[in-house]
Amino acid sequence: MSVSNLERSGEFWAAFLKDLGYREFAKSATGWSWTNDESTVFLLQAEPAYLDPPYHRKRVGLNHLAFGVSDPREVDAMATRLKERSIPLLYGGPRTGRTTYAVFFEDPDRIKIE
Repeated sequence: MSVSNLERSGEFWAAFLKDLGYREFAKSATGWSWTNDESTVFLLQAEPAYLDPPYHRKRVGLNHLAFGVSDPREVDAMATRLKERSIPLLYGGPRTGRTTYAVFFEDPDRIKIE
């Protein structure tokens, strides 16, 4: 993902991904990545020419990212950790869908995460 501020977004994603069992894979002046041996998340610093307009999930492109967990209690635990980090939860907290139980929130660039 391209981000507007690598250091700010990297700190956010590092904490979130650590909670999901990811570990840092690589870090440089222009990128930061984490892996759990099954998948890898890469952040890249967006070039200045591409910072405007800022990201919005309702434009063409990525709407949101979803990460799976095996137990609904993990969703509740994540919601608690997010609140402890003062990260606002969307929709008032965890939500139950027809076949899902999820918590939604946004990263520093407002990329929606489930």
